[in-house]
Amino acid sequence: MDNKPDSKIVIQVQQEDGNFDVETPWATSLGNDLYRLENIPFFAYGVSWQDTVFAPYDEEEQRPVFIAVEKKSGNRTIRAIFNPPIENGNSSQNILEKITDTGAEYEGATPSFIAINIPPEVDLFSVCEILNKEEIEWEHADPTYAELYEKEEE
Repeated sequence: MDNKPDSKIVIQVQQEDGNFDVETPWATSLGNDLYRLENIPFFAYGVSWQDTVFAPYDEEEQRPVFIAVEKKSGNRTIRAIFNPPIENGNSSQNILEKITDTGAEYEGATPSFIAINIPPEVDLFSVCEILNKEEIEWEHADPTYAELYEKEEE
């Protein structure tokens, strides 16, 4: 089987105001409406790079549409907003280099909005510490903040 991405899938994320953010990451078809994500999600929560997702073809969208995660890859996702935008040699680029030195990887939606992949062998909290120390605005995307910190009321 060819391991190169062969499809774009649609991931729709409903916002509080009822509108949707839509992203179309590359994915590799695994058959039976299953795909392995080949991009780090920029808007979706609870899904990360290389997760296997269920995404049946949708006639209206003319592409497979994400329904659910079938199998977690072990990767985790956080998203950050860098100010100033990342440019060669600036302070934001230096912070991003500290993050990649941990073994994390990233993709940029823009020079300011960055999705960071934290592989299973990299300590999630060490990356969070760098972002906090450098006062970067960021969020947990997978696992979410609620999954990590909020306890159910008894």
